[in-house]
Amino acid sequence: MELSIDRLTKQYGRKIAVDCVSTVLKPGVYGLLGENGAGKTTLMRMLCAILEATAGEVFLDGKEICALGAEYRDLLGYLPQDFGYYPNYTAKEFLLYMAALKGIPREEAEKRTDELLEVVSLKEAASKKVKTFSGGMKQRVGIAQALLNQPKILILDEPTAGLDPKERVRFRNLISDYAAGRIVILSTHIVSDIEAIADKVLLMRGGKLVSQGTVPELTKEAEGKVWELSVSKMEAKAWQEKAAVANLRHEGEQVVLRILADNKPAEEAMPCETTLEDLYLYSMRGNK
Repeated sequence: MELSIDRLTKQYGRKIAVDCVSTVLKPGVYGLLGENGAGKTTLMRMLCAILEATAGEVFLDGKEICALGAEYRDLLGYLPQDFGYYPNYTAKEFLLYMAALKGIPREEAEKRTDELLEVVSLKEAASKKVKTFSGGMKQRVGIAQALLNQPKILILDEPTAGLDPKERVRFRNLISDYAAGRIVILSTHIVSDIEAIADKVLLMRGGKLVSQGTVPELTKEAEGKVWELSVSKMEAKAWQEKAAVANLRHEGEQVVLRILADNKPAEEAMPCETTLEDLYLYSMRGNK
């Protein structure tokens, strides 16, 4: 299976939300990184054929997805950033309703719903109304509905929003297992989630796909550009104003700064091992 994106573009008046994006996706987990307004959601909506592209095309195994129509939608699972639900439905009722919309036979839908409620740890809350759920529980319902039809292409927009650390680990394990033989695309601001499970990372900025590769490939781009520097508390404020400080921690009377810079920022600065978050922040420097 291969999803080929060819010069995909979306323009609203003078604003270009997605700018000539091209890449090829094969089975695996793809992490989509970028700040707010980078074009991630717009790109995902075009990949779901919800939003019509201004230019460019998307092909599944050589066939244009809009021409495939329902055949393509049957292969698709999608969790939007803000998914809609009926507040007076119970979790099970909502999933059965979504299964009916997806054309899943009732007997199969019952079985699949029960399985997924257990998978997302909502089995005990199956008969409770969704409106009574916490944000994390609602998000788990959303993840479950995206998985109902066992999609070959799973697209998740901010799936870990509202999940606590334990739930995020459970989600990452679920997606890692599920991705075998399937294409999974997920967008999140939580870089550690992508670092933990993504086979490949797609980095967007200003509507463009500015970099892509495995985590080791991308972090290599920022090698030699991440430094630690120990300064006094008084000096720390000045450094934050004149340098790109990715992180700071207090150690007694000193403050240890993690600085992103092309060159050694000070004689006492020491080079650090690069993380995906370093690469992400380094690539976004100066972007207001």
